[in-house]
Amino acid sequence: MISSLYAGLLALWIVWLSLRVINVRRSKQVSLGDGGEAELQLAIRVQGNAIEYIPISLILLILLEFNAGHTAMIHIAGIVLVIGRILHARGLLTENLRFRVLGMQCTFFTLIGLALANMFYAF
Repeated sequence: MISSLYAGLLALWIVWLSLRVINVRRSKQVSLGDGGEAELQLAIRVQGNAIEYIPISLILLILLEFNAGHTAMIHIAGIVLVIGRILHARGLLTENLRFRVLGMQCTFFTLIGLALANMFYAF
């Protein structure tokens, strides 16, 4: 399954973002919540954003593959999704609005494309 590659990459990305939250928690000595620490709030938000968008994107990617979507389409969607998620996180972490916007554009483009492709294959 092609989508397994992108699911694996994005799972590793979530792990990396989670480890970042853990490291900031340790450095700020905050065991629960954000302790009012701006750096921890940001790390939690970056991780949360990934958790919000990656699952539905992967579900749609897997469904497209299950529906016998074209191999190139599945790869393009997976690549754009991974790039988008990395760009968005980088934009948040470095306060670079251009990366943040580009990352969300990639994510939304992928979500919309996958949704439409799956609806097309459903009919």
